[in-house]
Amino acid sequence: MKAAPEVNWLEANQQYLTAAIALLRHRLECHIARAQGKDQPAVSGQQSAELSPPPALETLCARFGLSVFEHDLLLLCAAVELDSRFPALCAQVHGEPLRAYPTFSLALAALAEPHWSALGPDATLRRWRLVEVGPGSSVTLSPLKIDERVLHYLTGVPARDERLAGIVEPVRHAGLEVPTHRALAGRIGSVWSQASHNAPLPLVQLCGPDVVGRRGVAAAVCSAAGLNLSLMSAGALPLAPGELDAVTRLWERESILGTSALLLECDDIDAADLPRKNAVNQFLEHVGGVLLISARERWQTRNRPTAVFDVTKPTVAEQRDLWRSCLGPEAARMNGGLDALVAQFSLSARAISAVCAETAAAASDRGDALWDACRRQARPKLEDLAQRVEAVASWDDIVLPASQLDILRDAAAQVRQRMKVYETWGFAAKSARGLGISVLFSGPSGTGKTLAAEVLANHLKLDLYRIDLSQVVSKYIGETEKNLRRVFDAAEDGGAVLLFDEADALFGKRSEVKDSHDRYANIEVSYLLQRMEGYRGLAILTTNMKEALDQAFLRRIRFVVQFPFPDAEQRAEIWRRVYPAATPTNGLDFARLARLDVAGGNIRNIALYAAFLAAEAGESVAMKHLRRAAQVEYAKLERPVVAEVGNWQ
Repeated sequence: MKAAPEVNWLEANQQYLTAAIALLRHRLECHIARAQGKDQPAVSGQQSAELSPPPALETLCARFGLSVFEHDLLLLCAAVELDSRFPALCAQVHGEPLRAYPTFSLALAALAEPHWSALGPDATLRRWRLVEVGPGSSVTLSPLKIDERVLHYLTGVPARDERLAGIVEPVRHAGLEVPTHRALAGRIGSVWSQASHNAPLPLVQLCGPDVVGRRGVAAAVCSAAGLNLSLMSAGALPLAPGELDAVTRLWERESILGTSALLLECDDIDAADLPRKNAVNQFLEHVGGVLLISARERWQTRNRPTAVFDVTKPTVAEQRDLWRSCLGPEAARMNGGLDALVAQFSLSARAISAVCAETAAAASDRGDALWDACRRQARPKLEDLAQRVEAVASWDDIVLPASQLDILRDAAAQVRQRMKVYETWGFAAKSARGLGISVLFSGPSGTGKTLAAEVLANHLKLDLYRIDLSQVVSKYIGETEKNLRRVFDAAEDGGAVLLFDEADALFGKRSEVKDSHDRYANIEVSYLLQRMEGYRGLAILTTNMKEALDQAFLRRIRFVVQFPFPDAEQRAEIWRRVYPAATPTNGLDFARLARLDVAGGNIRNIALYAAFLAAEAGESVAMKHLRRAAQVEYAKLERPVVAEVGNWQ
């Protein structure tokens, strides 16, 4: 025997609504007939059979607790929009042809079980804006109109309230691929299930650096609870009290109509923006329904009960499993390349999937393509906070004493082997402190500190970002730490090389605490040390004055490299390497050039200036061009040019 076909809910809901409107029309016709002393018409419609789930009209009435009178009044306002015969019926009830619209006066006279309390501004119909009162001098005589969003809901047509457009957007559950996030979603679901039925659900706070992870956990727990999740940025909340109250009520109504939860993201709220913080707090205190907050750190609430959960990034093991799942059989053929990716990059499941899809058609070595794609994934977060430097310099471009070069190579080796030592060999399990790899470059200007940073970044195939300290240091208390946090958080995914130029301006000797400003200055230094010790990438600090740095600070730096002023032998070597192979030269005397008592940065300036002179003259770079360039550079330095330069030809 064939099973009966499933009832199309949308079609059945429309039939139910049509029948309900027909019955209401019959009641109005009967009311008119009684008023005119005529016979009452026979019933022409019949209520539809029960539906599962129930019809939208009955679901709405149940969720908002509407009385019989409020039910019929809402239906009357909907009927005027859906049945062209109702405006004329309203005019007949009013006894005035021009009043072809529903009013409270009409409802009190013609509908069943009328009660005056339904007219109040805080009563259900008006509080939730199910119906709106039009212009007029009297509440009972003013036109009534059903809200458009409510009308669409009654007809079963999916719709969004236009007044929430640009403020609220839906979040689709894409599935959680990591066990830690699945377990966390289960814990939140348990908190909700154990909450008292008579009390509102506690506010759920999702904290931590992983914005994508927080959103994924929220979507998962709502999906499991049968809730639709919507997202609102706290920055989109209006500041004016009246507008804020309107948005609050509109969202709360939307949450009831759509069986929805709201995720309020507060990451972009400035701690100093008190009006914005007050608006967020007002919203949290007054909005009803299921509410979650997503923020880097815990948001201080006032009276609302709160449950706080930390959302961590996928663990190293989980990221490795994600890579293997996305790469399939190719993961086994990467010969350690997969471990290198996991060691260097901390990506979400979505980012890993995107990288694998982007490189699926890689024609040559996919390992290199994956690495470069991972670097690109992490870049957008840092582009607005720091200057990316194209690192093209190699070991052949830098001239330093052997001991300093050995330290640089050791630093690069530790970045490459950090996964083996920290994870495989278990050092990370012993202590989370001191795992960051930090380097201090100390020496006079022009001795190669920035060049060495480029060499390391290029050797490690990582992005290099120069941090503008003028944009980081702030005179306002707490702002410097906030700026540093943004930099390190943004760099964490890709483990980029961070270069803090002239670090002594920010990390000088910690002062004796004499006032609140001294105390907060010390807090800034401590915060920086804490972030450097936990940073998965390489942090490089440069200074011209090592003696200005606090010794306690120096003890927590992994490597210290002193960049000496180059002697004559080193200067000659710099001159030999300064010109690219494609540059035409003629008769350069490196021994004589090395007598110019300047640092490597000045040597490059002289060499480049001379190259332009030679190019303009259509000649190869010769000593005469270098003589002129040296004179210009010495003038910049306000130093007398050496006498022998005059003999260079």
